[in-house]
Amino acid sequence: MKLCDFMMRKPTKDRHLAKGILKPFSRLVIQRLFLHVVTAIVLVALLISIGCERESSNRIAHTSWKHYGGSPDQSKYFETPGITKENVSDLEVLWVYPTEDNRFYFFNPIIVDTTMYVLGKNNSLIAINAKTGKELWIHTDLSGITRRGLNYWESNDHTDKRLLFTLNNSLQAIDAVTGKTISDFGKNGYTDLREGLDRNPASIKSIQSMMPGVIYDDLIILGSAPGESYFSPPGHVRAYNVITGKLEWTFHTIPHPGEYGYETWPKDAYKYVGGTNVWSEISVDEERGIAYLPIGSPTYDYYGADRLGSNLFANSLVAINARTGERIWHYQTVHHDLWDYDLSPAPQLLTVEKNGEKIDAVSIATKHGFVFVFDRVTGDPLFPIEEKAFPKSEMPGEESWPTQPITSLPSFTRHEVTPENLNPYFSDSLRQDWLQRLDSAKTGLYVPPSDKYETIMMPGALGGANYGNTAANPHTGMMYIMTQEYASTYRLNKVEPPSDELTQNDVDKVTALYNSSCIACHGPKMEGAAGPSLINLGHHMAYQDFKNTVINGKGLMPGLVHVDEEALKALFKFLGGNPNQRSYRFNNQDQNPIAGPVVGSGGAKIKTDSLRGAPMEEYPEDVQHPEARYTTDYGLDWPGLIDPPWSSILAYDLNNGSIKWRRPIGIDSLYAKGDEKLGAPNGTQRKGMVITSTGIIFVTAKGGKLYAIDADNGETLWETTLSNESNAQPSMFSIDGKEYLVINASSSFRRDSYDHSKKPGALPKGYVVYGIPDKK
Repeated sequence: MKLCDFMMRKPTKDRHLAKGILKPFSRLVIQRLFLHVVTAIVLVALLISIGCERESSNRIAHTSWKHYGGSPDQSKYFETPGITKENVSDLEVLWVYPTEDNRFYFFNPIIVDTTMYVLGKNNSLIAINAKTGKELWIHTDLSGITRRGLNYWESNDHTDKRLLFTLNNSLQAIDAVTGKTISDFGKNGYTDLREGLDRNPASIKSIQSMMPGVIYDDLIILGSAPGESYFSPPGHVRAYNVITGKLEWTFHTIPHPGEYGYETWPKDAYKYVGGTNVWSEISVDEERGIAYLPIGSPTYDYYGADRLGSNLFANSLVAINARTGERIWHYQTVHHDLWDYDLSPAPQLLTVEKNGEKIDAVSIATKHGFVFVFDRVTGDPLFPIEEKAFPKSEMPGEESWPTQPITSLPSFTRHEVTPENLNPYFSDSLRQDWLQRLDSAKTGLYVPPSDKYETIMMPGALGGANYGNTAANPHTGMMYIMTQEYASTYRLNKVEPPSDELTQNDVDKVTALYNSSCIACHGPKMEGAAGPSLINLGHHMAYQDFKNTVINGKGLMPGLVHVDEEALKALFKFLGGNPNQRSYRFNNQDQNPIAGPVVGSGGAKIKTDSLRGAPMEEYPEDVQHPEARYTTDYGLDWPGLIDPPWSSILAYDLNNGSIKWRRPIGIDSLYAKGDEKLGAPNGTQRKGMVITSTGIIFVTAKGGKLYAIDADNGETLWETTLSNESNAQPSMFSIDGKEYLVINASSSFRRDSYDHSKKPGALPKGYVVYGIPDKK
């Protein structure tokens, strides 16, 4: 075994990197008392280890797209010698695989050898020939499958190839060659993800993430989406064996007694606090065996009187041993979060050069517009971070943290709404309305929410960098960020006891939610427009089915993941329903017969009787807690509140900590009349990009835009307008030396004055494959 290979062995339970070598050396020192000799040996070993670490980051191949972000490091980086800046304008559509229904698909295809795996045809998982688009097999009726992708794993001898995904709170596996369910996975073909979460499993109604997780060796590491209400389940990160489905380890994001960070919460907080979950992208350094977790906010997001303290590991970047789940280091980017400033995008693994030294780094971009950069192994910040004081909360029982970490790197978003930066496209009357609101509201970074006045947070819950919005060139120290200037307006309201009657607070929540998210499809009076009528919907639909439809989407309706429980209940009551009536059914969608090579249907059959039970709604009897609870909606009514640009992509040079270039992306017709120089409100949410080795960024944006951008200066090399909106991560792959770009363009244009799907020559909704045509 080479010395480098020995030094870079994957960590075991008792070892990690050089630490595993220092222990036996230390014993040798004690036994033989040759302190000076062994010290020299250890120093040499450490130097070699560091050299191996630097070398390892350059050994990772980015020549396939078998993972959600291309590779386990989630860099979205791809080696593309054949598509260059000189010939990228020759790209053409080579073939399209239609989804053949009216659903929105956010699915990121993965490609293994010559097979592409996609989601389409009424939630069917489909294997197609990546060169021709021909169907190989179809597994139908996977309603409830992970929305944004799946995982691929194969054994060392290539005889066992499987796809792993979550479906209706279960983990399942399908044979990647045949498309059939692997029945001996887990118990009866599935593993119940509701188990092992400090709650009664029967009370957990939602836990699976919309993201697929990540594969490391024979493990699948999963985050979760437990909801954002009081008493949501905790978002512990877990790893399962890809062969057996057995739980291998759990990292408690809300620490248990005796664990690191337990003292940063109230006693027994793990029994009732929820969230603190990884709902987005987990990045893995395969060579070192380190997983990097971008952990989100604890519940409840905007009022934390029942979770006083800094709340580790909420809002933290945590490096863990990917084999064992043990914490290596962490950094908390927001203490005691009151603003829903989740860590959403993928941590980016790249090599930077500082003071003539190459350092393997991990960087994270945030919702509130900051970039934090650390040594990948030690967790040491590579740029100074200062704790700065911010306003104190005035809410009863609340104790906001007195300081917050502010990096010395330049922010990529604005942090307040002022009369000077209000949207210049507002009408005079609307502008006057907002000037009056600003007079009585508070705005600015880390202003705590209040029940006495409105707080206008810039950016808000969907601002800054979100999931899918970061990528990197691992070798050059360049990180690329998609960002949007999107404010949220908050005002806390006291939670009243459950009631079948609508309160004024209920009406306010319904109005805000409906006007921001529903009116375009269901009409101003809920009578139906592009979507069906909602009048008296609650009379013939169970609340849990209603909740699942709103959050996960159905048909043409996209999922509204940022709707809180109180607003959902208020809307359901407004529609004639009673959310307190215990009735749980499964929402089986009508299916048309599917033509093609169907090999299976429905995945493993989950026992529905095990899913009955009531969610947790009160604190445990033995736990001290505040007398009152407060909530607010997400305040997402005004995506274009401030002046443009609203959506941008930028290049962040992490070698020197500067923004190299920035440019708007996307088109919006709401205020800007289609002017691309202004970007688009909400133009980067659910979008994505690919970085190529030839210096091209392929990026999608609102309005069906697909750009090829010069990574060196941000200039457009090529662009096209898709026939349908894309709300998924792009992919790239190579076959026989030819490179292809895949765009999932299966969403509809909504609330825009243009609809490219109705223009002559428009392509059907589906997966669009681009390439440079072969020379004749």
